[in-house]
Amino acid sequence: MLTCCDGRLCSVVNIMLGPLYLVPVCVPMLSVQPKGKQKGCAGCNRKIKDRYLLKALDKYWHEDCLKCACCDCRLGEVGSTLYTKANLILCRRDYLRLFGTTGNCAACSKLIPAFEMVMRARDNVYHLDCFACQLCNQRFCVGDKFFLKNNMILCQMDYEEGQLNGTFESQVQ
Repeated sequence: MLTCCDGRLCSVVNIMLGPLYLVPVCVPMLSVQPKGKQKGCAGCNRKIKDRYLLKALDKYWHEDCLKCACCDCRLGEVGSTLYTKANLILCRRDYLRLFGTTGNCAACSKLIPAFEMVMRARDNVYHLDCFACQLCNQRFCVGDKFFLKNNMILCQMDYEEGQLNGTFESQVQ
């Protein structure tokens, strides 16, 4: 659940704009319950006796009953983020794990989940484990020089060997 610019509580709902684009849209979640007509909680099926109602997926919830479908963390608290997709209510971490990606790794071509740490070299994105010389597989440490040629990451030794052989042009990163 988020706090909107006007102080109301809201959830993030993704609106489909074409086949590839999901746009997060803020939807108010907190409303005042009319007197005399209590709503039922979608989580526990008991009446909600609180003055304020939490609403997600067009259903009403007790604060303690609104939970992530994957990890069961509470989403009814101020400061929590709630995402909905495929009729699921999810926390941010599980939403990104299930539906988010950073793109494809330039080395292995597999999808990189949005929550995963990555390495970048120009426009290329890499899994941490894939960020290594693509000729000798030597992993890079902090401060190591690497070279990018034809979308291949090279260690200094392999790059210099290629330079001596006339194989590579200089593209120092």
